[in-house]
Amino acid sequence: MTTTSSDRTATIAETLDHQGWAVIPDFLETHRALELRAESRAAWRDGDFRQAGVGRGEDRVIREDIRRDHVMWLRPGSVTPAQQGYLDELEPLRRAINQRLFLGLFEFEGHFAVYPEGGFYKAHLDRHRGTRDRLVTAIVYLNEDWQPGDGGELRLWTTPGATDGPAEIVEPRLGTLVTFLAGEHWHEVLPAHRPRMSITGWFRCRE
Repeated sequence: MTTTSSDRTATIAETLDHQGWAVIPDFLETHRALELRAESRAAWRDGDFRQAGVGRGEDRVIREDIRRDHVMWLRPGSVTPAQQGYLDELEPLRRAINQRLFLGLFEFEGHFAVYPEGGFYKAHLDRHRGTRDRLVTAIVYLNEDWQPGDGGELRLWTTPGATDGPAEIVEPRLGTLVTFLAGEHWHEVLPAHRPRMSITGWFRCRE
């Protein structure tokens, strides 16, 4: 039996409902993921990324002891065709999650992320202090020919609120999508031994 796009998004939403996280290999077709990878590499060469910080607004600071990655935000109204293609893939997922979990998700915000060799991000939650708008994290990986030993895996603790115990190790392979409840699951990016690329973002509700 052929799995349709609606079947897949419904399965992701059901898995999020049952366990709070889901990993989907080959969520993006290879040619779409490679187009995004090429955009990320070109923007990196052009100096369009900035070093990521901790906190938001006036409280944002650079903490290289906590994270060593660089980001370039997707800009609504000026997305490229490749970026729009990815956003179009996410829209049915947003609707499926709302239908299953009743979260009131109304938009997606995200950025390209590059972890240079040696980059990492220590254990954290994807929700700024005093906010609740980011409800579901969605990360798609853009690493062609990733091999064990390349590093940059995501460690996702599977028990809500836990920073030890059972954890899922997600290999950052090209086209893989990982989603999880942003305010519940602690996670970290293990040190990258070669440049690691992704688009990281969040389905948001209205604050």
